[in-house]
Amino acid sequence: MHLIDRLPLFLFILMGLTSAFSQNENLKDFTQNIGGSKLNIEMIAIPSGSFNMGSPTSENHRNLDEGPVHEVTLNSFWISKYEITWEVYNLFVNRAIDDSENPVTNRDIDIDIDAISGATIPYVDMSLGMGTSEGLPVGNVTRYAATQFCKWLSAKTGHFYRLPTEAEWEYCARAGTSTAYHFGDDPKILDDFAWFYANSEDTYHQVGQKSPNPWGLFDMYGNVAEWTLDQYIPDAYKERKNSTVSPFEIAKKTYPISVRGGSYNDDAEYLRSAARLGSNENWKMRDPQFPKSKWWNTDAPFVGFRIVRDPKVPNENEINHYWGQ
Repeated sequence: MHLIDRLPLFLFILMGLTSAFSQNENLKDFTQNIGGSKLNIEMIAIPSGSFNMGSPTSENHRNLDEGPVHEVTLNSFWISKYEITWEVYNLFVNRAIDDSENPVTNRDIDIDIDAISGATIPYVDMSLGMGTSEGLPVGNVTRYAATQFCKWLSAKTGHFYRLPTEAEWEYCARAGTSTAYHFGDDPKILDDFAWFYANSEDTYHQVGQKSPNPWGLFDMYGNVAEWTLDQYIPDAYKERKNSTVSPFEIAKKTYPISVRGGSYNDDAEYLRSAARLGSNENWKMRDPQFPKSKWWNTDAPFVGFRIVRDPKVPNENEINHYWGQ
């Protein structure tokens, strides 16, 4: 086949890709109200684009699981401006407002809220004394609990919510930059943007107290580390092509899951945009139950989450991957 014969097919594919990555470029920031509550979640519109995921060999404190650097292309989406707080999460735990659904108009997805499992009420203070008052980020929740919160919120609002993929998380953390942190390679001004070991006094803090990144997102570094959807695979990047579209390592087992951003209990190098961490069973070390709770960790108050909304509802198989495990 000559080049001229291949041109129509090439143009068709190119037009399809262009359409896929431009159809949602009109996304705007919005506030997600939660029916039956005065609480809401502020969502930031993230444009589609490409970025280099991972860290170069020259980056200080780089780990082997951060390479090789590879180009990733993502469609547009929304992500929560802040980490999910205890007060918002407890709406899901207590389930007192399930009958107060958001208006039935403009619903993208219709789920029976009564069919969604409810989180168990914890028998101890899961904040381990750090508090659950207004504005404090939720912690000690499992990845399963975080995904079920997203499912519950989707049923409440009629919009599809989930955790970010690892690629989406790093894209948002970098916010158009390619340095170790969005503000550069030197962590000397990290204090302006993050709660971490050097300034946190060994506790998490109210969300939004530090400066946001260039895309208006708060606490992407530090405070609590954040669950992603991906199975943590140390050499995952080695299996990817130089250019990859929307990568997602589907979780097929409970451990390890990729956690990003570092926490109030971590040194600066663990808050770099490319830094990766896998969850482990020790985060339930003090859980006396058998089997151990699928909802709560006992030893990971430093892990919370933020959420993503897709402009387009995925198919049933994709939804199962997003809300499973």
